Amino acid sequence: MKVVIIGGGPAGMLAAISSAKNGNEVTILEKMNMLGKKLLITGKGRCNITSSIPIEDFIKNIPGNGMFMFSSFNNFNNNDILEILKQEGVETKVERGNRIFPVSDKSQDVRQALIRVVEKLNVKIILNAKVEDILIDDAKNVYGVKVNIDGTNKEFKADKVILATGGKSYPGTGSTGDGYRLAEKVGHTITKIRPSLVPLTAKKENGLEICKNMQGLSLRNVGIKIKDISKNKVIYEDFGEMLFTHFGVSGPTILSGSAHLLRYNNIDELLKDGKIVLAIDLKPALNEEKLDDRILRDFSEEKNKEFKNSLDKLLPKKMIDTIVELSEIKPDKKVNEITKKERLNLVKLLKNLEINISGFRPIEEAIITSGGINIKEINPKTMESKIVKGLFFAGEIIDVDAYTGGFNLQIAYSTGYTAGLN
Repeated sequence: MKVVIIGGGPAGMLAAISSAKNGNEVTILEKMNMLGKKLLITGKGRCNITSSIPIEDFIKNIPGNGMFMFSSFNNFNNNDILEILKQEGVETKVERGNRIFPVSDKSQDVRQALIRVVEKLNVKIILNAKVEDILIDDAKNVYGVKVNIDGTNKEFKADKVILATGGKSYPGTGSTGDGYRLAEKVGHTITKIRPSLVPLTAKKENGLEICKNMQGLSLRNVGIKIKDISKNKVIYEDFGEMLFTHFGVSGPTILSGSAHLLRYNNIDELLKDGKIVLAIDLKPALNEEKLDDRILRDFSEEKNKEFKNSLDKLLPKKMIDTIVELSEIKPDKKVNEITKKERLNLVKLLKNLEINISGFRPIEEAIITSGGINIKEINPKTMESKIVKGLFFAGEIIDVDAYTGGFNLQIAYSTGYTAGLN
């Protein structure tokens, strides 16, 4: 059987592997000049391969249509991808948050390993190949693709076509949304495309200056809550790392929070009205009473110092000026003159530093795309289209997305492998 795979990212490569192992004649058509370009930038260039949590717990980490993944995860799980890499000499390690990385910390090693497997299985790889159309007959059966290779139009005959072109995030790696257009042309519905796992912007009036003043400061072990203050409701809560930027906030906790935020009712309206607030707990290990004791201790050691010079043990240097300003305690006030009320206000500020959120950064800066081919039009057991016989989908093009931590890559492997099997 002739199988054509459109897109040579992780989903496309896994589809090629399972399909070729089944004895099919497989061709990957990749519009970039290399396979797996986006894989190189995952995990900040280190490649967060997958997560070490049990595969049955993966679905809890997929806010976007997680149940759709049930069969795919059964077909190909986190241990399966690690086994493939191990056979190719890629050793792995588990880091904080159950994230699995290559021991070498090089995403290039993961990419090369997958390419080696694909090549060993005699999969034909054609680069700089832009697919213009999926060819279907009157009875809605796939029979091939129309492709432009280095400026020349060609037709490839195929019994099965797997569409694995990725989403719209990081367009420089080839994810420019072509797959949505191809799928729509043959009758598929595309749900709203939005950025997910994306940094958040701060509102000019209440937060942007705070973020700009602390730009580049990365905080570890902080608690965050993203709140809808119109309903006094916590939308998302997390603990871990975050980063201040010139436009707002980023970092792992913020990126995962964005996946919740974009699904929240009337989110665009609430953001516009300034009703979405990020509350940062800078000292989550201490309750207010213990934090007050800690500050009292620091103050008693520094009692003749000015307030602005007394916070070195408590806070990162880059944060001190901002906290001093927000505390409304005079910077040059002697520590032993600070009143109990002022001190308790400082405690409250450190436990609840608030920044008004105005929106999301553009989709081009998102790690993943939310939205895509409507899952109601795909058979979850096989990844085959319910509209066009012989057309299959894999990876980010499907309307399924997860938090950070290797879950999105596992979705790509598992849907790719499943599509290739069938």
